[in-house]
Amino acid sequence: MASQAGQAQQPAQPRGLLVIYTALMLAVLLAALDQTIVATALPTIVSDLGGLSHLSWVVTAYILATTATTQVWGKLGDQYGRKYLFIAAIVIFLIGSALSGLSHSMVQLIAFRAIQGIGGGGLIVLAQAIIGDVVPPRERGKYQGSSPTPVTKPPTGCSRPGARGCANCSPTGRRTSTPSWANS
Repeated sequence: MASQAGQAQQPAQPRGLLVIYTALMLAVLLAALDQTIVATALPTIVSDLGGLSHLSWVVTAYILATTATTQVWGKLGDQYGRKYLFIAAIVIFLIGSALSGLSHSMVQLIAFRAIQGIGGGGLIVLAQAIIGDVVPPRERGKYQGSSPTPVTKPPTGCSRPGARGCANCSPTGRRTSTPSWANS
């Protein structure tokens, strides 16, 4: 009887945990790669669609939708379970991505990026919550700290999250006298 109680409190097996963590990080990587690709291709996309005046809304729509829905996804995950909501977030994100690729005007692109942001908000928060569910508290910081989500990484890509003015950090993490972006 005592051995059964001890087995119920043991954490997930390392192999099973690795599979879950890898699947979660692949989904989050999907959103991170999308942002990188869109940021690189955005000038070409905007010139093809002829909407230079709406350029900033393409990025703003995604970020605004992600920010607005993150708490909603978290609350729904607490109430109804995270697994199927995480799958729904991936589907919504992929639908938004496909529609963004098929857009014929800047208004469509902005709207579809907002749809994509709704799914992206679910990817971010639900991945972190699922890690919190399957990883024991003692190991949780290691797993959440190594994930590529914006929750754990600064938006500037600085290697020192606590550093002020990350734009002034060199690739080695040392402060430079002039911002690194001013030299390019």
